Amino acid sequence: MISRNTIDKVFETARVEEVIGEFVQLKKAGSNFKGLSPFSDEKSPSFMVSPVKQIWKDFSTGKGGNAVSFIMEHEHYSYPEAIKYLAKKYNIEIDETEQTDEQKAVANERESMYLVSEYARDYYHNILLNHPKGKAIGYSYFKERGFTDETIKKFELGYGLEDWDAFTQNAQNKGYDIQFLEKTGLTIVNETKQFDRFRGRVLFPIHSMSGRVLGFGGRILTNNKKVAKYLNSPESVIYHKSHILYGLYHAKQSIAKEDNCFLVEGYTDVISFSQNGVENVVASSGTALTPDQIRLVRRLTQNITILFDGDAAGIRASIRGIDLILEQGMNVKVLSFPEGDDPDSFSKRVSTDELKEYLNDNAQDFINFKVSLLMKDAQNDPVKKAGLIRDIVVSISKIPDRIQREVYIQECARIMQISENVLFSELAQMFKKEQRDASKKPAQLRPTQPVLQKTTQVEKVNELFKYEKEIIKILLLHGNKEVDFIDIIEENNIEKKEVYTNLVAQEIYLHLQDDEIEFTDELFQLVYFDVIHQLGQNKNINIDTFINHSNNDIASLVTNILMDDERYSLSQWEKREIFVKSRDAELPKMVTDTVFNLRRVLIDEKITSLVTNISTEETNDSILEEIVNYSDLKKRIFKQLNRVI
Repeated sequence: MISRNTIDKVFETARVEEVIGEFVQLKKAGSNFKGLSPFSDEKSPSFMVSPVKQIWKDFSTGKGGNAVSFIMEHEHYSYPEAIKYLAKKYNIEIDETEQTDEQKAVANERESMYLVSEYARDYYHNILLNHPKGKAIGYSYFKERGFTDETIKKFELGYGLEDWDAFTQNAQNKGYDIQFLEKTGLTIVNETKQFDRFRGRVLFPIHSMSGRVLGFGGRILTNNKKVAKYLNSPESVIYHKSHILYGLYHAKQSIAKEDNCFLVEGYTDVISFSQNGVENVVASSGTALTPDQIRLVRRLTQNITILFDGDAAGIRASIRGIDLILEQGMNVKVLSFPEGDDPDSFSKRVSTDELKEYLNDNAQDFINFKVSLLMKDAQNDPVKKAGLIRDIVVSISKIPDRIQREVYIQECARIMQISENVLFSELAQMFKKEQRDASKKPAQLRPTQPVLQKTTQVEKVNELFKYEKEIIKILLLHGNKEVDFIDIIEENNIEKKEVYTNLVAQEIYLHLQDDEIEFTDELFQLVYFDVIHQLGQNKNINIDTFINHSNNDIASLVTNILMDDERYSLSQWEKREIFVKSRDAELPKMVTDTVFNLRRVLIDEKITSLVTNISTEETNDSILEEIVNYSDLKKRIFKQLNRVI
């Protein structure tokens, strides 16, 4: 178990904008930051971070919280894992007591697989650096590839011995369960034996965006044609190849800083670029590019530059990824290397300055690239040239932004020496065809559902919830403020106004205490009790205790309430000369109205309850008298609210 002292240090030190900034490209929006949601596929930013309040809110999904909850939500970490991640980031020493066997047993499958993968990374890395065979074979291979010791350690490269089960035996001796060794794919288990998947291979650990080990890529060093040259971990609970980009963990800060991401094919391409000073590079690991991989990059930048080998066949096979990138609303450039070179070999034979200069000078717009690549085939063949033009227009049609589409159409017309009208006509036909195809699809049958009648009971429950939430909101946002309240006193049928100053939280407490009101919502009641406790102890409400509450439901509720007032800044209303009225000026009335409305709803419920108890017997006099008294009280409340009944 992690000590309370360590947890407190993490919360005190961690800056939510720094933590989230490693995963999402944040841009200044007033006193806050905004960016694209990492939890949904969106084109306009609805994700907001408040450095002042140290919280975040994703308005597209409703999720929100503090730095710890973001790591838990984004990386699927447990609470202790998120604390450890942030402690490591901020160099905080973790004070932790030994876990019991029972505590170890309750660790879920995902956590166990992470632990096994991390142990494998350390084991294979140690074999590479310290085992005689690891040094002679694996370490020598990486050195021959030109990788320095610093690079080998940075990317945690490893080597698996040729022995059938060296790793498996070692892991089991350390107490790791064979079921998790099998589920991660590190060990292959059949009816007769169990053996290591990555025997005799150099290994490339594959990290999540936060640096957690998800799986491995392995390359064999012999010329055995019966064995696959490259081998990856199989799909598992923690490893989904189509959702991962190799090198993103090391590249994410550089990608955001440079506002561009270089996309290559292989592990060694990434490592060689990184060693030569170009950090903002990731690899699709030999798989066809997927929308999920593109969205990972889009959180950090809108710009991707695809780097192809000099091999023309490889370029044609990979060029379809361009359309996927365009579909995501991103800007894409393409660059190829001289024939016979790939990113790995080219970066090794040039200096850092030469590499950066080549990347800067040779990156082409995707239209120019497609034309230069495919025009050779078209030559003087009108049919092939028309096919090339259609191919480019198909790519342009993927771009969601209309202005960008028009600019690219104009560029295509200029390069291909064809009328813009013809290209716009072709584009329009493509859109019409898509609409026709969509309309031909059979509509999905929806199950018929009974129409729910809106009952008075439902309305009252919702109304009660609304005012209870409003009281909690006022307490959290304004509870520590002192304002002037007005008390109306009636003497000899003459109303007198008496002005007095009170703390907002104290005023609400006195009202609720007078009427012995309790919240019907359990979560609201917990927050309210905590507020009153803080007032009694410190004469002040500390919002941070709610934001960093060990009860995630309370932390989430409070975060949502605190960030609701920030929502308008996403729309930049001030730039449109739409100004939001300050609530402080209306605070006394807001407090009074909310309390009286809560009373009104509760009185309505009481009257309804009494009416249902009326029978035809004479004992109803007391009930009728009580109804009259409550009705008079309701009239007085409406008078306070300036309503007419």
